[in-house]
Amino acid sequence: MRPHPRIIDRIIAGLQESRTICVAGHIRPDGDCVGSQLGLTLALRNAGKQVVCWNEDRIPQKYEFLDADGIIQKPMPGLEFDCVVAVDAATFDRLGSVGQYISRRKLFINIDHHESNSRFADLNWVSVREPSTGELVYRLLKIAKWPITRRIADCLFTAVSTDTGSFQYASTQPGTYHVAGELVSRGANLARICNEVYQSYPLSRARLLRHIYSHFRLAHQNQIAYFWLKKADLTRTGADSSDTEGLIDHIRAIAPVVVACVFEEVEPELTRVSLRSKSAKVNVSEIAAQFGGGGHSAAAGARILGKPLSVQRKVIGAVRRMLNSIH
Repeated sequence: MRPHPRIIDRIIAGLQESRTICVAGHIRPDGDCVGSQLGLTLALRNAGKQVVCWNEDRIPQKYEFLDADGIIQKPMPGLEFDCVVAVDAATFDRLGSVGQYISRRKLFINIDHHESNSRFADLNWVSVREPSTGELVYRLLKIAKWPITRRIADCLFTAVSTDTGSFQYASTQPGTYHVAGELVSRGANLARICNEVYQSYPLSRARLLRHIYSHFRLAHQNQIAYFWLKKADLTRTGADSSDTEGLIDHIRAIAPVVVACVFEEVEPELTRVSLRSKSAKVNVSEIAAQFGGGGHSAAAGARILGKPLSVQRKVIGAVRRMLNSIH
C-alpha cells in the first residue's frame, strides 16, 4: 500500500481513544454518503465502540437493502460524544439538523473528497483525488487493520460505484478499480448491489423520467440542457425527493450537451440547483461557488434564493459565460 497522509494516523488514534462516537452524513444522502456512513459505523461497532449513525433525511429506497436493521437514525437531543465523524459533507451546514445535536463532543473529524470542503472540523482528511468518500473509508479501515466484513464491503462498493457513475466518470482512478476488486474479493455481492441500485427503480421514477423527457429545454447551441422539478411534479407522479437522484444524467447524456442543470423547487423562492459537466474544460464547481454552493469539477450544486425565473436566468447565464470562455 502506498504511503498514507499522517492525518489518517491522527484520525485512527482519535477513534481508538474514543468510546462514544457519532457518524454523521449530509442531507439528501446519496449512495456515497449512505455507504460511507454505514461502512464506518459497522467497522467501529465491530471494534467495540458505542456508535450512533445520524442523518436528517431518510435514505433513498434503493439503498435500504444496506440498512435493513435501521442503523441510520434521525438525530436526537441530549447525547455527548467522545468523537463525531462527518463523512461526505463539504460544509458543516450540509449536515442539516444533525449539526444542532453534536456540539457536546471532544473531537470532530471530517472525511470527504469534495474540492469545496471548508475544513470545518478539528481533524480534516479531504482528498479530492479520490472520486468517492467510500474509497477514503476503505483506506482508513485497511490502515487501521479493522476487518472489512461482507456487509461493510457491500456498503463501500455501493459508495464507490455510485459516486463514479458505475466507474464511468472521468474522476475514476486506476486505484478505484483496485479498491472495487478488493471489496468484491471480501464478499461484496455485486449482483445484488447492481440489481438494488441500478435495476429496481419504482414506477414513480419512470413517471418522473417521462416528465423530464417531455419538458427539458436546450440552450446555447444545444450545449446546455435543463429542466425544472416542482413540488407539484413530485405529487403528480407519486415520487419523493429520493427518486430524483441521477435524473440529471439522462439529459447530460445527450450528445451535444456539455452542461446539464436541474432546478428543483424547495420553497416558492428557494431553488436547489444541480449542475453536471462532461467537459474537463468546464468546472461546474466554480459556477456553483458563484451562488454559495460547491462540489466537484464535474458535479456541483447550490441552493439559491430568489424568484424561479430569476434564478434560472442567472445560472444559465453563468454557464453560458463559462462555455464562451473555453472557445
